[in-house]
Amino acid sequence: MTHPLILASQSSARRDMLQNAGLDIECHPARVDEAAIKDSLLAQNAPPRDIADALADIKARRVASKFPDRLVLGADQILVHKGKIFDKPRTMDEAKAQLQTLRGQSHLLFSAAVIYNHGVPVWRFVGRAELLMRDFSTRFLVHYLEQMGDDLFTTVGGYKLESFGSQLFLSVKGDYFSVLGLPLLEVLEFLRGKGICQT
Repeated sequence: MTHPLILASQSSARRDMLQNAGLDIECHPARVDEAAIKDSLLAQNAPPRDIADALADIKARRVASKFPDRLVLGADQILVHKGKIFDKPRTMDEAKAQLQTLRGQSHLLFSAAVIYNHGVPVWRFVGRAELLMRDFSTRFLVHYLEQMGDDLFTTVGGYKLESFGSQLFLSVKGDYFSVLGLPLLEVLEFLRGKGICQT
């Protein structure tokens, strides 16, 4: 009997993507100091793509150490605008400031996934997307913040493309699933090779 895939994340978007794709999963969020790890990597001039990959790897490794005989998927997402990395907003004011900064401009999202098996990394991938945010009105921004509420604090940039956040954008170039937080198609292809998904 195949054990369920372990997702080393508390992200409801990643959980829903995997479950909607028909996968049996267990969620065991990794407890890591993401801010400290980011600061250390930035001090080493690591590019955003590598930071996303490193964070996904650390999360998968942390959980894999507790489940050495299981497949463990770690994931992380980095938003970059004009060389600056954005974190999840912690307050309504931070969310508003981030959206005002991104308004009318493009930014990049890097969504990394790393899978561990028997305590070692066996697969990794970083998805990329470029998003162009429209020059929305201040009135719309106030309405958007009210509609999103606490959901603003669950994603980098303060938006969810799969819901009302789609109203913020003019275009998206790249992998849609990576915008949601996981390069899902590439993950599924790897899992098919492992017999986790049907071929």
